[in-house]
Amino acid sequence: MNNKIINILAALLAAVAFSVPALANEAKTLDELLELIESAKISETAEYRAREAAFKKDQRKQAQLLRNAKNTKAAEERRSDRLEQIIRDNDLKIAALREQRDKRLGSLKELFGHLTGAAGDIRAKLNQSIVSAQIPGRTEFLDELIAKMSSDTKLPSIEDIERLWYEQQREIVESGRVVKFKRTVLQADGEPVEMDVVRVGTYNLLADGMYLEYNPESGLVSELTRQPSGFKGGAQDLEEATSGFTKVGLDPTGPFGGGLLAALINAPTLMERWHFGGFVGYVITAVFAFAIVLAFYRFYVLLGMSKAVKKQLKTSTVDDRNPLGRVLKVAADNPGLDAESLELKLHEAVLKERPNIESGLNLLKIIAMVAPLLGLLGTVTGMIITFQMITLFGAGDPKAMAGGISQALITTVLGLVVAIPTVLLHTLVNGRAQGVLHVLEEQSAGIVAGSVEAR
Repeated sequence: MNNKIINILAALLAAVAFSVPALANEAKTLDELLELIESAKISETAEYRAREAAFKKDQRKQAQLLRNAKNTKAAEERRSDRLEQIIRDNDLKIAALREQRDKRLGSLKELFGHLTGAAGDIRAKLNQSIVSAQIPGRTEFLDELIAKMSSDTKLPSIEDIERLWYEQQREIVESGRVVKFKRTVLQADGEPVEMDVVRVGTYNLLADGMYLEYNPESGLVSELTRQPSGFKGGAQDLEEATSGFTKVGLDPTGPFGGGLLAALINAPTLMERWHFGGFVGYVITAVFAFAIVLAFYRFYVLLGMSKAVKKQLKTSTVDDRNPLGRVLKVAADNPGLDAESLELKLHEAVLKERPNIESGLNLLKIIAMVAPLLGLLGTVTGMIITFQMITLFGAGDPKAMAGGISQALITTVLGLVVAIPTVLLHTLVNGRAQGVLHVLEEQSAGIVAGSVEAR
């Protein structure tokens, strides 16, 4: 019997092991355990009933909330139907009012359309005009006027139309004036400085002898990154002038005033064009510099040699420090030779002098022939670069091909620029050398002829 009771209690204990583990640990006898299990069962039953009651209460509350939501939805749907009907009625009223307005406006409607277009054109012109650098905020009124003429509830007044005409006339008047005013100018180094700015109509802005540009998007007036050459003096004279006429370079093109001038200063200078030639261009330039130095050096040497030969012609004393003196010394050292032997001796002396006299002439000639070939080499390498750019980026972007084409053309020009002066210098130096040689040969022939006559 005790074993059966123990088995039953063990089964009950296993059933409630997860719910009453603390109670099982506190029981010391089977009777205490039974009492603890009974009390736990009673408390759990009361707790379950309380939970069930709360759940039923929440269920009734949720049902009430659901009924309230459905009622609200139905009320909003009815309200939506009423609002839609009101909107349809208002649309009909607006259409009727628009028709009534159009009938009353009559030809004024077409007039307002023209005014809207004119205001838009004037606004675009004023936005781009450099006059706005002196008189900002002129387009705010035009924005309001355009919005008013585009509205269904507002109409422009006579004062608005007169103001539009005034702004147009003011722009025309300002385009013919030269005005000086204070303005913050952004210098090339990025520092803003307060300066006296001279506005020449709608063409250019000048300050401190510099040409300025106006950015209509940001409203900034800034110094050109590079000033146009040949015009700075005129700009300075205009700023200092108080009356009369002043010669100054202006650019009437471009929407910002000076658009063409700003584009012209971006054109590469002579030095920049030279750099476009690349390595081949540098080689051609070095060869040209060498040719110039060689030509002037040989010309100076031959000039001194020619003076010494002329001096020798005027005296009977033989001076072996010049080519003619050395040739004459050969004749003086061999007085007893026959005419044929003397002629050979003198011819040999002239041949010895020829290399010194003609030194560098062949090199100048070679440079004159090689320079165009170097230019052709640069042309070929430039075209290779161009075709590589076409392969990488296609033929749609001319800027990608500009570098190779520039090198191709610049090196060709450099080759011709080197070859033409080098040919002229070679001709000049060669003429001087041939003049000295002609004197030597002439004097040799004279000595031989004199020897034949003496015999």
